[in-house]
Amino acid sequence: MILRPTFRFVFSHPAHFLSFGFGIGLIRFAPGTFGTLLALPLYWYALREYAPGQALLIIGALFAVGVWACSITGRNLGVADHGSMVWDEVVAFLLILLIAPEEPGWQAAAFFLFRAFDVVKPSPIREFERRVKGGLGVMADDILAAGYTLLVLAIARRIFY
Repeated sequence: MILRPTFRFVFSHPAHFLSFGFGIGLIRFAPGTFGTLLALPLYWYALREYAPGQALLIIGALFAVGVWACSITGRNLGVADHGSMVWDEVVAFLLILLIAPEEPGWQAAAFFLFRAFDVVKPSPIREFERRVKGGLGVMADDILAAGYTLLVLAIARRIFY
């Protein structure tokens, strides 16, 4: 089991490089938070140029590639969902950014809500995480946290606007 992965590990396989968010996951303090932040430039400079349907297909492909990458990386680390693997946060937050309003206040709220749901893992996210293992489990629990985030944002928008 590798407790503290290195740059050598991250660059030893394309799956590791992707799982670690191009190396962002090596940040020792709050790698999931930095992984979530990585989604912002990816969205603003690349994904947002596509029509919503196309962007959703791209996110679906990124999710599928993430299942593959996180499966390999988790197996090689000896920890299925190592804290340094951040591709799950990247993909989930891309989905949120695609659906949430583009105003900075909404995106900031989305960021903080998503991080809270991802850390706290309210039911049924925690149960899902326990039952579904491997790359699918790594990727899907963050999609559930994204769903909670979008639900809270939709309720807030309905109440306040």
